[in-house]
Amino acid sequence: MPALKALHDFLVGAMHVERRVDPFFRPVVDALAREPLTRVVQALIRARLPDDGLALAQEKPIEGEAALVAKIIASMSRYLHQHYAPGRAERGGNTKTHGVVRGELVIHDGLPTPLRRGLFEKPGRYPAWVRFGGPGPALPPDIEDVGVLSIGVKVMGVPGPKLMDDERFTQDFSGISTPVFTTPDLRANASLQAAIGRGLPLFYFIGPGGHFLDSLMQALWSRTQTSPLETPYWSCVPYLLGEGQAMQYGFRPVAATRSRIPGLPGRPSDNYLREAMARTLTARPAQFEMTLQLQTDPRTMPIEHASVRWSPVDSPPVVVATLDLPRQRFDSAAQLAFASRLSINPWHCLPAHRPLGNQNRGRLAIYRTLSTLRQQMNATPHVEPDGSESFDQLLTR
Repeated sequence: MPALKALHDFLVGAMHVERRVDPFFRPVVDALAREPLTRVVQALIRARLPDDGLALAQEKPIEGEAALVAKIIASMSRYLHQHYAPGRAERGGNTKTHGVVRGELVIHDGLPTPLRRGLFEKPGRYPAWVRFGGPGPALPPDIEDVGVLSIGVKVMGVPGPKLMDDERFTQDFSGISTPVFTTPDLRANASLQAAIGRGLPLFYFIGPGGHFLDSLMQALWSRTQTSPLETPYWSCVPYLLGEGQAMQYGFRPVAATRSRIPGLPGRPSDNYLREAMARTLTARPAQFEMTLQLQTDPRTMPIEHASVRWSPVDSPPVVVATLDLPRQRFDSAAQLAFASRLSINPWHCLPAHRPLGNQNRGRLAIYRTLSTLRQQMNATPHVEPDGSESFDQLLTR
């Protein structure tokens, strides 16, 4: 075990070195090689998948699903208790908060008929809180994380019944900055959580029986991030879009800017991502386009396997809404503390957008249990936001 830990720490240290030089060559590599290599890796992943004979938007529970969920909850709860003192607990995943900002989700008019379901049935404007975070489960300096960012969008003022009864008027969306999820299913997720508990998460990917192809996908799409406002996000897992239709969604920045990271190849600020976002939103608003992608083939666009990218060629993403982030200040202690009171769960949703697939089914209990644990440890009871919260941070021209 000490030898394995030493090897693991050496590999992590090498990754930290790479993160400091990544911005000097990565844009060129991505432009030339990322898509061709992604197609090769995805072909290898799809070749190993069984044909379950499922129809569009059809689910198939995996064996031992409830036991796997319980195992994941136990592992992640144990991590929180071991690493965070009462009053200082963080999320078990998407852990580090780079910022919670005020926004507005604007649903577009004139959408194609198949997309007019649920929240997208008609045009509208909804207030939103948008949380940008890191990968977790730890809180490393930004330059030493794994190069994956997360987004959580809590849309408020949404009428109609919801699938979770702890919030009445919210519709939550979440995503990460890679087009496929870290683990393909709950079995793999349970293995990853066990590896994290042993302090050896890299060996989940590259050890005996590891998920090497999944690690290649993560490596192709993770990078040294410049700002949470300058990367696209994908849901990675599917959701209903009305009865009999499945979708994945995404958020992509409208501006094509890339900020310079101060201090590289040395050590930038531990919170340089928050600082980059603060500089942008102090100077100007930011926008993301929200896209929906319909499942058109249940074999090549599976519901139950989150390591498969739904091909943007076979089913091009369609822009359905704009996420507007006005000029604002968001990095006060009070507003950052507000993040601890937010519970972002994809099951805070309209029935028309019910989460699909084993990882999403697992999220119902995993997210709810861990959110309750974190809020109990911090003595910050859950409160449903309504958009009226004020931290005196909005800028005016």
